[in-house]
Amino acid sequence: NAQIVLCKGYNDGEELERTIHDLAAYLPYMGSLSVVPVGLTKFRQGLTPLEPFSEQDAREVLQIIHKWQNILLKAYDTHFVHASDEWYILAGLPFPEEDSYDGYPQIENGVGMMTSFLNEFDCAFEAVKGDLVQRTLSMATGKLAFPYFKTLSERISEKFPNTTLYVYEIENDYFGPMITVAGLITGTDLMRQLQDKPLGDKLCLPSVMLRAEGDRFLDDITWKELENALQVPIEIVKSSGEDFVNAVLSGGERK
Repeated sequence: NAQIVLCKGYNDGEELERTIHDLAAYLPYMGSLSVVPVGLTKFRQGLTPLEPFSEQDAREVLQIIHKWQNILLKAYDTHFVHASDEWYILAGLPFPEEDSYDGYPQIENGVGMMTSFLNEFDCAFEAVKGDLVQRTLSMATGKLAFPYFKTLSERISEKFPNTTLYVYEIENDYFGPMITVAGLITGTDLMRQLQDKPLGDKLCLPSVMLRAEGDRFLDDITWKELENALQVPIEIVKSSGEDFVNAVLSGGERK
């Protein structure tokens, strides 16, 4: 599996076309190819200037990727090249259907993560019956996923009217405001931005925020230290829609 980190004005446009064409020659020995936008942190002093992609840029990138998906699907029965979720969000376009991700070979790189999550949420949410249990809890995520979780919280409130889920959008001050994914949010930013906010009986955080060991954030603050600082129990939730539903509906007090 391979990945293209796209930099505006360097390897997009015709160069992206050439790269996809050249790497497709390795099929079937190369399993998949993902295209992700370069992450621009605030630590760029003395580095080559790079510009963020615009909505129109994202649409042009997706047009190229979708063109090659159609070509390669006919030739090799696989879409092969995939756009990360950021492109669809930036372009203001809906995510593709699950079948177009060929089994999610690069889901850990954010390729199809939202499609998979939302499908899992729908299945799990439809399987549970509404109730009047009193629940108050909170969750935090990055700017990229915030609108989707806000919509999910509204759906939860409709089916479970006594359940209050506060959803907080965390600005990435640690790496810079152009870093919008939940996986790069630090304990420092969570601690500062959630202080004095209503958090309910527990705070749910996605497991992608933690290092591989599962006990601390990228700035070495442990989630236990965050728990003590905010004075609220923290539940680390796996990145699946079913786990999210279970985390929201667990606990509470029946009225």
